[in-house]
Amino acid sequence: MDLSAINPLLLIAALMSAATPILLAATGELVVERAGVLNLGVEGMMIVGAICGFAVAVESGSPLLGFIGAALGGAVLSLLFAFLTQVTLANQVASGLALTLFGLGLSSLLGQGYVGVKPPRMGDIDFGPLADIPVIGPILFTHDLILYIGLALVAGVWALLRYTRAGLILRAVGENHDAAHALGYRVVRVRTLAILFGGACAGLGGAYISLIRVPQWTEGMTAGVGWIALALVVFASWKPWRVLLGAYLFGGITQLQLNLQGAGVAIPVEYLAMSPYLITIIVLVILSADKSAAPGSLGRSFHASN
Repeated sequence: MDLSAINPLLLIAALMSAATPILLAATGELVVERAGVLNLGVEGMMIVGAICGFAVAVESGSPLLGFIGAALGGAVLSLLFAFLTQVTLANQVASGLALTLFGLGLSSLLGQGYVGVKPPRMGDIDFGPLADIPVIGPILFTHDLILYIGLALVAGVWALLRYTRAGLILRAVGENHDAAHALGYRVVRVRTLAILFGGACAGLGGAYISLIRVPQWTEGMTAGVGWIALALVVFASWKPWRVLLGAYLFGGITQLQLNLQGAGVAIPVEYLAMSPYLITIIVLVILSADKSAAPGSLGRSFHASN
């Protein structure tokens, strides 16, 4: 066992990368749930985004186009959920679970020809001398574009919900859709747009796994990250900055257990592998004191005749 082999600066930088897929997915799901919709299909949208992004990147030779394709793939799949829940008024829980199962099966079918293929690499952004700043440089200025987009999304969603009229409408629809409808707001349109945004974010998160974190295609490679994203939204009391902290907690523990395995710590690999999920859930349950933060209309179907 050699713990001196673990570099703290590289560990922190790596945890930011490890947290990005769950951060993207959870931020999108937060917007969906603040609109009053419970979409349990995050895992399915992530895995479809993973294969769509991978396929587009391989065929085009551009990882950036791959991420665009992933966002579109996740959004298109979420459109199916929007149709089921907002038009046909199907049960949101059942529809979300069906979406996950459908996404897992569809991704397996689409990915058959990409097993063992290496995608084009997305390089890190060149910040020049900023990357050479002691301590801060290696942590903050040595990452890829998508990681910074994830951070910008969190800040953007926070600002949208707190300071804009669009955010006010979104929150009004989520808190009481009947009152929002009475005021003239188009509840179905607002919720559909939120669902599409959540699908696009989930698709980006999935593509981050297949193109950057694990640059290859493997069936079921999201491995439950979508479910952790769902849990983070609830345990973070639907607050963007708490989602960020939760995602970094999960990413940090995930990266730490990989480093501990590499250092030869005498703990069974199975216990180390389960630790990120277990510790993240325990800590976030302890931190989730504000149970009243749930949107009032979360999970409830809306019909204009109500």
